[in-house]
Amino acid sequence: MLEFVLLLLLAVINVAIFRRLALPAIIAYLFTGLIIGPSGLSFFADFHDMELIAELGIVFLMFSLGLEFSLSKLLSMRTLVFGLGGAQVFCSSLLFFIVALLFGISWQPAIVIAGALAMSSTAIIIKQLAEQQKIHTRRGQLAVSVLLFQDLSVVPLLIVVPILAVADMEPVAIATTLMIALAKGCLAVMVILAMGKWCLPRLFHEIASDHSDELFVLTTLLVALLTGVLTHLLGLSMALGAFLAGMMLSESHYKHQLEADIRPFRDVLMGLFFVTIGMLIDLTVLLEHWLALVGLVLILMLVKMLIVSGLAVVLRQRHTDAIAAGMMLSQVGEFGFVLMALASKHQLVTPGQASIVVAVGVVSMSLTPSLVKYSHQFSVDLLHSSEALLKKRKPLPGEFAEHVIICGYGRVGQTIARFLKAEGISYVALDRDPLRIKEAVSGGEAVAFGDACRREILLMLGVTKAKLVIITFNNHKKTISMLNTISKLNPDAKVLVRTKDDKDIVELKANGATEVVPEVLEGSLMLVSHVLLMSGVPISKIIKKMQHERESQYQHLHSFFHGQTSENKVEHVSERLHAVEIVAGSIALGRSLQKLSLDRVDIIEWRRNGEDILQTADIDETVKQGDILLLSGESKDIEVAESHLLYGH
Repeated sequence: MLEFVLLLLLAVINVAIFRRLALPAIIAYLFTGLIIGPSGLSFFADFHDMELIAELGIVFLMFSLGLEFSLSKLLSMRTLVFGLGGAQVFCSSLLFFIVALLFGISWQPAIVIAGALAMSSTAIIIKQLAEQQKIHTRRGQLAVSVLLFQDLSVVPLLIVVPILAVADMEPVAIATTLMIALAKGCLAVMVILAMGKWCLPRLFHEIASDHSDELFVLTTLLVALLTGVLTHLLGLSMALGAFLAGMMLSESHYKHQLEADIRPFRDVLMGLFFVTIGMLIDLTVLLEHWLALVGLVLILMLVKMLIVSGLAVVLRQRHTDAIAAGMMLSQVGEFGFVLMALASKHQLVTPGQASIVVAVGVVSMSLTPSLVKYSHQFSVDLLHSSEALLKKRKPLPGEFAEHVIICGYGRVGQTIARFLKAEGISYVALDRDPLRIKEAVSGGEAVAFGDACRREILLMLGVTKAKLVIITFNNHKKTISMLNTISKLNPDAKVLVRTKDDKDIVELKANGATEVVPEVLEGSLMLVSHVLLMSGVPISKIIKKMQHERESQYQHLHSFFHGQTSENKVEHVSERLHAVEIVAGSIALGRSLQKLSLDRVDIIEWRRNGEDILQTADIDETVKQGDILLLSGESKDIEVAESHLLYGH
């Protein structure tokens, strides 16, 4: 237990330091593993239990990857994914395989090493592109397309590694085993496909109906682990089952909530996984071959950049984009570590080989943020081009840019969506009612299940590129929380908030709301506008009156005359109107309004002989007998004011 606490302490310190150095957290975890591993301080005598826990990180990573692997997204980018991505994986793997054979490595581990070196870092590249808002540029799409195919190619490699680890297998036996594994894989795919189509959506529908966040999270974890266990029982990788389950749920409207719920567990367990990878590094091997290591990193990154750039040019991509994409994809990715960990577990690669590959990956990944940031500038300078930054391209299907986010898909949200659709304005809606979502999705609406207050879900909906966010639900605490989150993620986004009344307008606007629409008062204004229009008032004058009322924060709608049943009305508001007649003997007689000292009460009208003289009276005009003062305020304050006017109390 003490060792585990020490591990967490070192991980926290290293992540904090590496983030200050603008380096990925993955590097910090790997460095932590190097410190506590056999080549470092050797804190752990038996790390088997830690490896089992860390393996769950791979399961959750593959589940999250499956959630991102939308079939529609794949089809929309099929030319680049299967063309550029497929060619990159094939050419890189073949070249590295030949090089490994020339270094005297047998063909089984050479396949794994070649596959690991061909991978690039999905996590780092996507994160950097998103932070720089470059994911929708052409070079960004080239990189994403290659990463998609690489992620796909990991699945068969996870199946192949355990088979290659069996010693002294004849080629025929290997082929037979691969065929059996393929059959098992097809069986697993069919079973999980069936579950994903008929069982899982119904399961999550029932869970979501209970409105229990805890139950939803537990169910998500259970589904990821159960599908992993299913493929494990068939002799395949647990990660394969988790990936298939995620892919089946990627088309459901629960996708964003599932990913947000699984992320904390995935990140923590993935951190432990990368710590175990760092423990595979043999420090003595690195010290003996450090010069060769530097050369390997430079050669590897240059070769991968040339392969990607060359293939992109062959596919008639712009030269600057081709070179920029090649620079971004030149490192070794986290799935390369996954393959090496699996190969080490089955003793398919030696500790020295694993150390070299992991070290090459660590060094190359540490350079990635800078490569992504300056890739386009470097490519333009390299080609001596005066080309400016590319204009923004239209987003692909399933991507979000310059859109509207509707938080809450009830009556108001659906009405807004209909008008947006009629005007051709792109939008995405979010709601937590599973039955409503099921009906809306069946009707072809762009609505998903999720908690709009979650920062992760807002990011998934593209809040950083949204032009407008509409909050339709009536929950003041959650609305304030959302406003603070949105203002941090996208200060330029306009936020429209719907409320029941106007009591929180000032607070909502202070927290970032662009406009606040109090439903009850707006309904009254619409009724008034119809009355005035039907009474012959010009439409231009009506519009000006309505706008003036909104700008004055509904001043004339704040209070009303109460009756006997007013206190029992659901629509009751605290402010009211009350007329006070100044009679003989009243304290207010002979005083000006300024000297009456009425606290927390407003005088709306000052009637004398049936006319309102409030606006025309002189500043020194005094109150006379028979005058009527129309007071506006809360009931208790009006009672105090009336007593003060009449009796001086």
